[in-house]
Amino acid sequence: MPGTNLTRAEAQERARLLTVDAYDIELDLSGAQEGGTFRSRTTVRFDAAAAGDTFIDLVAPAVHEVVLNGTALDPDTVFADSRIALPGLAAGRNELLVVADCAYTNTGEGLHRFVDPVDDQAYLYTQFEVPDARRVFASFEQPDLKASFRFTVRAPEGWTVISNSPTPEPEGEGGTLWRFAPTARISSYITALIVGPYHSVHSSWESKGSLREAESTEGGGGRRAGGRTVPLGIYCRPSLAEFLDAEEIFAVTRQGFDWFEEQFDYAYPFEKYDQLFVPEFNAGAMENAGAVTIRDQYVFRSKVTDAAYEVRAETILHELAHMWFGDLVTMEWWNDLWLNESFATYTSIACLANAEGSRWPHAWTSFANQMKTWAYRQDQLPSTHPIMAEIRDLDDVMVNFDGITYAKGASVLKQLVAYVGRDEFFRGVQTYFRRHEWGNTRLSDLLGALEETSGRDLKTWSKAWLETAGINILRPEIETAPDGTVTSFAVRQEAPALPAGAAGSSTLRPHRIAVGLYELDGGRLVRTDRLELDIDGPLTDVPQLAGRVRPAVVLLNDDDLSYAKVRLDAGSLATVTKHLGDFAESLPRALCWASAWDMTRDGELPARDYLELVLSGIGKESDIGVVQSLHRQVKLALELYAAPDWRPEGLARWSEFALEQLRGAEPGSDHQLAWARALAGTARTDEQLGLLEGLLDGSASVDGLAVDTDLRWSLLLRLTATGRADAKRIDAELERDATSAGERHAASARASMPTAEAKAEAWASVVEGDKLPNALQEAVIAGFVQTGQRELLAPYTERYFAALKDVWESRSHEMAQQIAVGLYPSVQVSQATLDATDAWLASAEPSAALRRLVTESRAGVERALKAQAADAAAGRS
Repeated sequence: MPGTNLTRAEAQERARLLTVDAYDIELDLSGAQEGGTFRSRTTVRFDAAAAGDTFIDLVAPAVHEVVLNGTALDPDTVFADSRIALPGLAAGRNELLVVADCAYTNTGEGLHRFVDPVDDQAYLYTQFEVPDARRVFASFEQPDLKASFRFTVRAPEGWTVISNSPTPEPEGEGGTLWRFAPTARISSYITALIVGPYHSVHSSWESKGSLREAESTEGGGGRRAGGRTVPLGIYCRPSLAEFLDAEEIFAVTRQGFDWFEEQFDYAYPFEKYDQLFVPEFNAGAMENAGAVTIRDQYVFRSKVTDAAYEVRAETILHELAHMWFGDLVTMEWWNDLWLNESFATYTSIACLANAEGSRWPHAWTSFANQMKTWAYRQDQLPSTHPIMAEIRDLDDVMVNFDGITYAKGASVLKQLVAYVGRDEFFRGVQTYFRRHEWGNTRLSDLLGALEETSGRDLKTWSKAWLETAGINILRPEIETAPDGTVTSFAVRQEAPALPAGAAGSSTLRPHRIAVGLYELDGGRLVRTDRLELDIDGPLTDVPQLAGRVRPAVVLLNDDDLSYAKVRLDAGSLATVTKHLGDFAESLPRALCWASAWDMTRDGELPARDYLELVLSGIGKESDIGVVQSLHRQVKLALELYAAPDWRPEGLARWSEFALEQLRGAEPGSDHQLAWARALAGTARTDEQLGLLEGLLDGSASVDGLAVDTDLRWSLLLRLTATGRADAKRIDAELERDATSAGERHAASARASMPTAEAKAEAWASVVEGDKLPNALQEAVIAGFVQTGQRELLAPYTERYFAALKDVWESRSHEMAQQIAVGLYPSVQVSQATLDATDAWLASAEPSAALRRLVTESRAGVERALKAQAADAAAGRS
């Protein structure tokens, strides 16, 4: 039985048979305030290439009517396993009517319903990627069966309804009926409805009007001459309205419109652009055509560092880029998901780095230090896969939104731009948009366009980079004469074996890299020269450096053009160890920090030595995003990669250092706030915990530090996890912050308490019960897993494996994945954990998706064991 799955073979057969014209969808959401179910009425008009049988997708508690070409079908007969069988299609035009009761969800899938505790009002939004439009209306749920969608929605009086088409004036008594115009031809997964008493702010963007005349202008865009005004809207719940910095969001959005239209030479393809900050959103955002949904944690209630604004800006630009790449032109099947996500990631960072007036011209620094670190980690797991992954079915794709699909793919696109030339790359993209507008494509369509504009044969490049898994290591090989001049220089490329269990084999690849030469000048490391070259094979000579005086630092992959792990030669490493914080520019610092972290994860740099490196250099690090990444990485290194007998000493040094940095930071600065949060995550002595208590109750202060709502919760969470605050203290803080965010923080705090009773209650609410909404379940899991509570959590290893398969089979994908990953005993770094995992994998017969998640978690424990052994050996030497 298919359950809720769909195979690629089934999708191909259905696409061969069908051409879908239009959907008329009527939804009665008038009872949304009360919840339960809603009536969904879908009429679909489509053509069949030949007479035959097929099916349409629907997930619903009840189906009342199925009428195919005027003939009523028995719902009890044709509806099963998320499918409605459609027997006896006529060749040519067909029309289908499906009337069903669909269900509101609290999982972030389908039509999510949330009640704000501030005003007791319900707020709805849809999330359809990958296969969840079928939870709201009957649909042919695959990206290559595009159609026009016309929504008619009945909603409670006083509410607003937003969709892909411009919002109409409501009709009927009390303005409760909303009839939207049909959309352009789009895929079902990017349709959207956002419904509720949302607060809104409106503006517009004016096109510069330098684009080509359109041959066709389906939708609101096309290639147009002359200027154009695009309406812009921003929405959030009224309880967040006081924190909504709409003008800042509009400014980033307009910057993206300007830059993308110039680069793409194709006008924005839809009629308006709304951004809706919605509650309990599972991802960062979703590229619904003209109606982007974004997690409302990006409406900042408290002070955050500039790094948070940069992340939000990247998210805004990422989704805007999708309007062209993903929405206008869409992948044929999910094996090209990476094209959507990698392209949006690359262009969003490029926009931040290059757009006129950008606040974040050093965006590639953040990319190198954060997103590429994610990619490197993912690419060394047993589940590593080619960028262009083989997606056999929906189960495959739903666990494939990973660091390879996003960050490795974007890194490879960045290298491709360096390889073919930026102008040639974007000319190819322009050709691609014009040639495939409103259609579906494969990778070969994009590569063909790029080959035309660049004159390069990309087939070999594609095979090496997109069709193979794993990562390369680049090392410099330098020989010098007695007088210090370089006699030979080469780049050694290695292809480490793929992890056990990974499909395929390792490979050497062609790389376009820069080699940076750095010297100390007045205490600063400055670049004195740069060479850009292609390398291939195991060893590439670089004769240009022969005869030159050896520089203080030789940095491979300077400017981060390629995707590879980079190592420093002994002389460069010695200089960097003393002067990592002294690079004049942020990107080489980030590359060296990333290399050091990778060496720590690989057991090449003991955790205690990584701590020393950070202690010596972080005080000079100006990039706040890098500083915050280092905070997370040091804590992880100490908690998981340090030898257990040395770990308390390392944690004590780090917490004391964090306190010193907090006290010495510039009052009111981003660095001060970052160090306050770092201390809140690691405080352990009576003095340190006493300061947290004092900051919370007002008896202590740090000059310039605003102890606002979110920082208060961070302080309290540490106090509860260390047994310094009880449930009454949590209740008092929740009364002070009686919001949905407060409820999440309180749930984490209760689950973090170091008592058997607190752990049992948290476990029962997540694993034994299924009533928690997605955001609260995530919060409870986050509080439950505390690295300092290993003994208290030890009994839950056995309980995890006993419950896991049933949880996976009985919960929705999002909820089950939270549990499978979040409650895996990752803090129990031991051979016993590996053995328990192996025994479960051998006996449970998990699905491929669940097997992948558990195997990835197991790899984390295995890596931690090796790193701990390396750190212990360093302690003995």
